[in-house]
Amino acid sequence: MNSVLASQPFSAPHLHPYPDNNRLSPTRSSPFGMASRKRKAEDDLQPADSDMSMSASPSSSPSIPSRGLPRMPMPKRTRTNAHARPLTLPRLLEALSADEMRMALQAICDKHPEIASEVSTTVPKPNGRAALGVLHNYESGLRSAFPFGGRESSDYAYNRVRQPLINLLDALQDYTPHFLPPNETQAATSLDYLDGATDVIHRLPQWDSFQNNRHKHDAYEEMAKAWALVIREAAKRGGGIQLQYGGWDQKLAKHNETSGGKMEEAVNELRVTLGWLGGNGGGQQGTPQASGQGDMPSIRQQLLNGTYGIGSPVRVGPW
Repeated sequence: MNSVLASQPFSAPHLHPYPDNNRLSPTRSSPFGMASRKRKAEDDLQPADSDMSMSASPSSSPSIPSRGLPRMPMPKRTRTNAHARPLTLPRLLEALSADEMRMALQAICDKHPEIASEVSTTVPKPNGRAALGVLHNYESGLRSAFPFGGRESSDYAYNRVRQPLINLLDALQDYTPHFLPPNETQAATSLDYLDGATDVIHRLPQWDSFQNNRHKHDAYEEMAKAWALVIREAAKRGGGIQLQYGGWDQKLAKHNETSGGKMEEAVNELRVTLGWLGGNGGGQQGTPQASGQGDMPSIRQQLLNGTYGIGSPVRVGPW
């Protein structure tokens, strides 16, 4: 056996001059008599590195069992709602504008009076700033309705803006009673609103026709009565001290001057109240000075000195 092996010289396979430059011929057996693995046609075209990597893979090794790669969990697919369905109430309401919301709520209240009563008691009451903001919006609508060119005081311009003018005056007529006593108990809140609302009336157009100016004249008359009512009620609370602070006498005098004397009723009421309190309205009818009590200190002074009520006779019974 050794002589047979010695008679066949051993040589490295890569030194054999094969035409296809393969390390092992697909038709010859190995020197040790083991059958070589047949290569496929596509394997003959791969380089040597690919052969080595393939031979080292677990799938080609007979001694290493093949194992599959670990499977990654597949993400769950969300189910899509392909069927149509209406919006829920919260989504429907959040897409509405303020005007659409008001129109929808007004329509519901008109159809169901019991809902209207509940809404009236649930909705928070507007403050003076919010009410004046609404009036300013109506005023802006009035200004934008004027035609381009021509005189703004003409009858033609009045006919063009008549409806926005009526809308503004209606809103003014509805909001003003809300800020009057006894509905509004704070005199400062009432006076602040009346001050801004009177400015709105000042900015109303002055028309050529006397008949067209009737709206503005009536608005001044109603506003003067509102001022007088607030002043009278304020004088009953705390001696009317609130009227002496904030410069309300000067503001009201300015309003009367701008209106051409149409706020005289409110000015007279304030003059009487301040005179009774020892202000600059002394000598007016109804004041302590006019009633023979000019030697007595004013109520305002008594309140400031802490002597209000001291020295007054105490009455018992119905006398």
